[in-house]
Amino acid sequence: MKIHLWIPILAALWSAGPANSNEAESTPRNILILCIDDLRPELACFGKPYIKSPHIDALATRGVCFQRHYVNSPSCGPSRYTLLTGRYGPSPNQALFERAQRLKEAPETVFPSMPEWFRNRGYTTVSIGKVSHHPGGWGGEDWDDPNQIEIPNAWDRQRMPTGKWQSPRGAMHGLSHGETRTDSSKMSVFQSTEGPDNIYPDGLITEEALRQLDLLADDPSKPFFLAVGLIRPHLPFGAPAKYFDLYRDAQIPPIAHPEKPTGSTTWHGSGEFMQYNRWEKDPRDDSEFADEVRRHYAACVSYADAQVGRILAKLKQTGADENTVILLWGDHGWHLGEHAIWGKHSLFEESLRSPLIVVAPQMGHRGVSTSAVVETADLFPTLCDLTSLDKPNFVHGKSLLPLLKQPDDVGHTAVAYRGSVGSLRTSRFRFNEHANGDTELYDHDSPLGESLNVADQYPEVIRDLSTQLQAKLSLRD
Repeated sequence: MKIHLWIPILAALWSAGPANSNEAESTPRNILILCIDDLRPELACFGKPYIKSPHIDALATRGVCFQRHYVNSPSCGPSRYTLLTGRYGPSPNQALFERAQRLKEAPETVFPSMPEWFRNRGYTTVSIGKVSHHPGGWGGEDWDDPNQIEIPNAWDRQRMPTGKWQSPRGAMHGLSHGETRTDSSKMSVFQSTEGPDNIYPDGLITEEALRQLDLLADDPSKPFFLAVGLIRPHLPFGAPAKYFDLYRDAQIPPIAHPEKPTGSTTWHGSGEFMQYNRWEKDPRDDSEFADEVRRHYAACVSYADAQVGRILAKLKQTGADENTVILLWGDHGWHLGEHAIWGKHSLFEESLRSPLIVVAPQMGHRGVSTSAVVETADLFPTLCDLTSLDKPNFVHGKSLLPLLKQPDDVGHTAVAYRGSVGSLRTSRFRFNEHANGDTELYDHDSPLGESLNVADQYPEVIRDLSTQLQAKLSLRD
């Protein structure tokens, strides 16, 4: 495993908590989680130098960057289920609402969510934007019914400013100045509009985050658990024009392995992307249009990065930054033409790998990149360790504290699932197993990676990984 040092550092001791028990009792650590929707590792600090992501890159120099973090499902709802519960769960986007129903019918069968765990231990818990599947965390026709709560008992305050978009549903798929999605075929798949950041929904989410940080910092005696969910770069790819200007003449690298795969895979026809107005163009057979789409995706990444910068600047202004654990997490990846897919929802690397950066006070390693394989289920126990709280015994992941102490240590396997197909990622292989018995095995030590299924070459590996995969899948809620 290789470690890349972005800044020269000296070996230092790691402390999982404050220097002494008295300090731990008087100044418990805050938590700030930054959730970014549909963000693949398309950042300079993840090896994409043409991307302008200065604020996230600066955050990475303060902590540990997990280059091989994998989500447990390549879709918003089930991925956030695992983030917020620490457990492998159902595949549908309604997974958290299904959990809420189980909680109503048989509460003894449902374990506390992560924010509930911290809330029960004295934290003020606040959610802003898209943290669970629905921005704001409510149900109903327009996702604004406070009687339908996505994660009961989790939040002291849950906020989703909607402005001209009128509802969380409208903001989720909104373009500039209040344009909402009614007929997808008449809504542009990308857009670049002159104006400030708040002409798109994430500007309002960020402004609310700044207000909440001021409120939370007013009572330093009580720790806070603040989760902020940004919508971009989720479709449609709309961002203020100043961000698209960064890429108008940018040299974009060619798409890796752009061919449609053969055999049994989780390839799909990019339906979420194709439903939008594309001016009768298809990026799968129009390279100029493909690059245009990629530039607009990049603009949305830079727009999201700017919002991260504003939130981190406010955290520093309040003085709470010195005692706050920061976690930046992408809810899954996104294909930009790899395997002839434009979207998520596959069990290829591009859908399952997403950014993860962990920053904590008194970290011994800063500006370090680790290639250990980790998964989203690991984050609940990790945050408990970093705040010196007791860890739940019902989570499926493992604390990343040992890797934060020794980033060159070996990680572990990462499980994922989509419908009836399961996937297991090791440091070398990706293994997919279909309900009909078909298997995919991809060797990441080979330059062909996930463009060549080598299952027939490694029967013993297949048997071993199948056993490991089924053991993990058996844990799902």
